[in-house]
Amino acid sequence: MNLHAVRAIYGFEMARFRRTLMQSIASPVLSTSLYFIVFGAAIGSRIGSIGNVSYGAFIIPGLVMLSLLSESISNASFGIYMPKFTGTIYELLSAPVSYFEAVLGYVGAAATKSMVLGALILVTARLFVPYEIQHPVAMVAVLLLTAVTFSLFGFIIGVWADGFEKLQIVPLMVITPLTFLGGSFYSISMLSPFWQKVALFNPVVYLISGFRWSFYGVSDVNIGISVGMTLLFLVVCLAVIRYIFKTGYRLRN
Repeated sequence: MNLHAVRAIYGFEMARFRRTLMQSIASPVLSTSLYFIVFGAAIGSRIGSIGNVSYGAFIIPGLVMLSLLSESISNASFGIYMPKFTGTIYELLSAPVSYFEAVLGYVGAAATKSMVLGALILVTARLFVPYEIQHPVAMVAVLLLTAVTFSLFGFIIGVWADGFEKLQIVPLMVITPLTFLGGSFYSISMLSPFWQKVALFNPVVYLISGFRWSFYGVSDVNIGISVGMTLLFLVVCLAVIRYIFKTGYRLRN
């Protein structure tokens, strides 16, 4: 493996991250803090507990996932789109770097940014709502798995997009609605039986449910199923990326 190439790509992306801290860190942390203030501290104090967990604490995993999914996709998609936009992608394609090494550099940097953001949001949440983490190792594992999986998905979007507006279509019009409807602010057990079954077709339900289990030991879906569905999506993303580099889809033209 060409570790020098991986470090170069990773270092370049992390340097860009450090130059845009206000956009990459401050903005999503501030936005999530507003959710904690409104839903956690203000409204949460007037809502009963859900599964023996206070409402303010119950929504923390969902809010972390809301930011994590959006930022993972945005960071990875923008990271690979800019070389396409500026034309430097041809230098990458002609360099002695395999597609695995290129993806490792770009996706590794995007996942790192998302993990940093997730950790900061959890620290910020402590200022507004008390919470506990029953399974810290599982929490970190689910957080990392989700960050890597959706960074891979974002990489695919960055290759597919042929304009800046397309970079925002999937995060804004698909991922954000699915996250809000995936149990970020409620348990799907509160829905009618019909809508509970419909909710199970939402892939984000499995992510939030598994992440919430690592905090409080309660979930709408079995933790094994949640992890399994995430791993399945990761494998699909890897297969698509392999096809992209094998065929040169939207990379060589």
